[in-house]
Amino acid sequence: MSVDEASMLPAQVSPPQFALSELAPHEIGQVECLAFTVAPDGDTVTPGPGMDAAGAAFGLDLRALLDSARAQGTVGAVTVLPVSQGGVRVVLAVGVGEGTDTDLRRAAASLARATKGRHSVAYLLPDGVGAAGVTATVVGAMLGSFEFRWRQAEAGDEPVARIVLCGRDPQAEQAVVDRAVAIGGAAWRARMLATVPSNVKNPGWLASQAVEMAGSAGLDVEVWDEQRLAEEGCGGILGVGRASVSPPRMVKLTYTPVGADTADVPHVVLVGKSITFDSGGLSIKPGDSMLHMKRDMTGGAVVLSAMAALADVGCPVRVTGLLAAAENVISGNALRPGDVLVHPNGRTTEVTNTDAEGRLVMADAMAYAVDQLAPDVLVDVATLTGAMKVALGQHTGGFFANDETLASRIDAAGAASGERVWRMPLWDDYEDKISSKIADSVNSGPGPGAITAALYLQHFAGDVPWAHLDVASVGDAPAERFEWTTGPTGFGARLLLEWLSTDEPLAGIV
Repeated sequence: MSVDEASMLPAQVSPPQFALSELAPHEIGQVECLAFTVAPDGDTVTPGPGMDAAGAAFGLDLRALLDSARAQGTVGAVTVLPVSQGGVRVVLAVGVGEGTDTDLRRAAASLARATKGRHSVAYLLPDGVGAAGVTATVVGAMLGSFEFRWRQAEAGDEPVARIVLCGRDPQAEQAVVDRAVAIGGAAWRARMLATVPSNVKNPGWLASQAVEMAGSAGLDVEVWDEQRLAEEGCGGILGVGRASVSPPRMVKLTYTPVGADTADVPHVVLVGKSITFDSGGLSIKPGDSMLHMKRDMTGGAVVLSAMAALADVGCPVRVTGLLAAAENVISGNALRPGDVLVHPNGRTTEVTNTDAEGRLVMADAMAYAVDQLAPDVLVDVATLTGAMKVALGQHTGGFFANDETLASRIDAAGAASGERVWRMPLWDDYEDKISSKIADSVNSGPGPGAITAALYLQHFAGDVPWAHLDVASVGDAPAERFEWTTGPTGFGARLLLEWLSTDEPLAGIV
């Protein structure tokens, strides 16, 4: 950077704060908005609990107001009923559909959007909502509030400052809310890191963010510079990053549960693709395809953000996170098609496409992990292939796995977290497409592209149970949609934390 561009990044908005109260919404003092749920009932709606009591307290027929406003109970529909009772300015009717956890998460995201610029809202969930529904509500409200801002201030556009969940037992449910805030916060941070523009975000900046976050989260952290990368034989990271004036980095983060005996606790390694900008290198991308490549480090952002939240969600296993960071650009020193790279385990790759760079840096990190860290399970996260977007569209992530139990855990965590994934086949029938006459493999062969990329990476997993999350399909949200906000999604952080916070994440695997 010619100037200290990192200092240019302005302060960002914060997600809402959450509180629990046993009171009904209209009994809460100093709130600006009251929110109640409604469900569809033919051509009209059925109000959830609390609305009639609030109407009686205000001397209003809120049901009649709902009818006149033609309120809808479909998921995410928000009907605004203006009132003026003390400090209360509006009553909101929030459609929750059938009231599933997914419905509640989406409804809360819509509520958060509808209350931007407000200082507080008291929200009453439907009867019978348990811990999973509360978690979904908190996460949805947080992520529906997300915004990255680098423009002149716009008054009244900040997220609602405080959300009170009413009719809840604070003593019994505070831990549920705290866990939900940690999960939502990890997804928020992953989005933030992926959205930072690349004139600020380079491998060194990302490493500095990792050091800062590790300090706050109590993680051990180590940063490898280009000299250490060379000593460790990381030809992939060095090859991809050698054209940039911002040298590559590898970041190693370590989490150990409090009081754990490391000899007896299973060990998970997470690897995140951290390409801070991807021009495609000499195999240059078209201009339109390059526009969103600041987010090509989403995998690293997801791993870093999940690592920082492991203690908060009570992860019971050891976890090491590896961020393989480089900038893939063009210069006279750029990686060329036809070059051969050597990875830490001695395996070689013939480069046939410099725009298939993510797998080269991840290969180094995976090889190092298998040879030096003795993981029981290895999981990588990457915005890896455009082929995955072709296969699955932009609402579903893809994953591959070489272990059936691990695959079922990843699939279940995706469903529970709201980050849905679809398992893809690791068919060795396509191995010939990545074969090379002069190296152990090529980095890019003819399609099917997502599968051949996974087959390439599988060689670096050895015999370790391994899952590969290719989130290129969901790396960017094309439009506002429930908890998804336009731009980088940070997809994967919630899934990883949902899995790693279970009592025995590796049961049946090790």
